[in-house]
Amino acid sequence: MIHPSAIIYPGAQIHPEVEIGPYAVIGEHVKIGRGTKVGPHAVIDGWTEIGENNTIFHMASVGAVPQDLKYRGEETYLRIGNGNTIREFASLHLGTVTGDGETTVGDGNLFMAYSHVAHDCHIGNHVVMANAATLAGHVRVEDFAILGGLCCVLQFCRIGAHVMVGGATPVGMDVPPYTIVTGDNREARLRGLNLVGLKRRNFPPETVAGLKKAYKLLTMSGLRQTEAIERMKAEIPSCPEVDHFISFIESSQRGVCK
Repeated sequence: MIHPSAIIYPGAQIHPEVEIGPYAVIGEHVKIGRGTKVGPHAVIDGWTEIGENNTIFHMASVGAVPQDLKYRGEETYLRIGNGNTIREFASLHLGTVTGDGETTVGDGNLFMAYSHVAHDCHIGNHVVMANAATLAGHVRVEDFAILGGLCCVLQFCRIGAHVMVGGATPVGMDVPPYTIVTGDNREARLRGLNLVGLKRRNFPPETVAGLKKAYKLLTMSGLRQTEAIERMKAEIPSCPEVDHFISFIESSQRGVCK
């Protein structure tokens, strides 16, 4: 299951059912769970914990030290869940002590070729990062978000659940859940609800109707954001999705895309 040319440091904890390809390098503090496959020339380093049934393709870089000039070799972590696919040349970095101290990845995510997850990012479940999509440090991405190829997300931004980020979009503010955002080389703008994504996830019609009204109040009513939120709370029947849409906006520190 482990190719003879692979380099496995003595302290690495590798489940017996892990497959490791030719010339892969597994660092001293790495833990890899059952059923995970590591491709040729992949490098897994640092205090990295990888769950079960992940697939890490050739040339991927997982658990490298962060590209943060303040980092001085402290013990920080990268924790990856189960069932993720990390394609060739993708890179995921450790956290920093000046941040949360760890970078986390949930379950069932797809990181396409050349995508990058920087230090102290937190990725939910079933997220897709297309080719060369890039997250700066301290970014949070909620479940089922899709980030188009070549998009870039500024540090400390949040990407809400079920969001679609268009290719090559520069994201510098929080993106509310259930929406689509696209942009040119200046700024990202909301383009509507992600209705196709909501349909694919079988959201009930009443939920979609509530989100439509909340979105219109936020973007088309001419109201200040606080006034729009008060209208949402007063006029839209409560459900988990609408409540999350409202709470996401209320808790934003960077402001939301408009």
